[in-house]
Amino acid sequence: MATTLGLLNIRSLRRKPLQTLAELPSLSKSAKPNLPKHPQNLHLQLYGASYLPLTALTLPFFLDPQDAFAAGGELGLLEGRTLALVHPLVMGGLFFYTLWAGYLGWQWRRVRTTQNEINELKKQVKPVPVTPEGTPVALATASPIEAKIQQLTEERKELVKGSYKDRHFNAGSVLLAFGVFEAIGGGVNTYIRTGKLFPGPHLYAGAAITVLWAAAAALVPLMQKGNETARSLHIALNTLNVLLFVWQIPTGLDIVYKVFEFTKWP
Repeated sequence: MATTLGLLNIRSLRRKPLQTLAELPSLSKSAKPNLPKHPQNLHLQLYGASYLPLTALTLPFFLDPQDAFAAGGELGLLEGRTLALVHPLVMGGLFFYTLWAGYLGWQWRRVRTTQNEINELKKQVKPVPVTPEGTPVALATASPIEAKIQQLTEERKELVKGSYKDRHFNAGSVLLAFGVFEAIGGGVNTYIRTGKLFPGPHLYAGAAITVLWAAAAALVPLMQKGNETARSLHIALNTLNVLLFVWQIPTGLDIVYKVFEFTKWP
């Protein structure tokens, strides 16, 4: 009996929501929400509406991108004449340092080539005559070839004392590090001051010099293994580097004049 009454109560509770919904007044046309004809486009409208404030905030930066760059002294010394002159001063010093590194490399090459020349001359020396008892016959004067060997041997001893191999390697490492750093730093400084770079002979030559530094340094492992082709290519790349450096000097001086014209201290 109790079970039957419980089931009746449950059924009556289930009917009440249906009756309540039926009694609700129907919505008028004016009260209905203005939904799109295609429900699948609803999420696109909500997505666009949520990003509207972000677009409003970022719009000024897209309309005037120069606001993101230094244009009126906002960065202080980074835009001034002092920092702009660092690049030409450093690169001028690196030019003379390049010549010094080349001299050290040439002297180290002389150490190797002199020894090779001595070895070739020794092959041309005639055997010393000996007596029947096997004693070498003392010659009154040395042959011209032997005199040349003696001269080259003394020269090589002096070259070895100069430690040109280690000095050239150290100079090349310093040149590569500071050269690449300042080559990129010069472009960054120009971009900070003006908001753009200026494609032209100076920029292209500077990029080529930087690439040649890296390429010449990449040949060092092969050179240390005695690869003569790598050594010759190393010399050729650095010779081309020096020629580009010399050719770049006039355009660099023109840029220095413009720095004095359009910048102020400090």
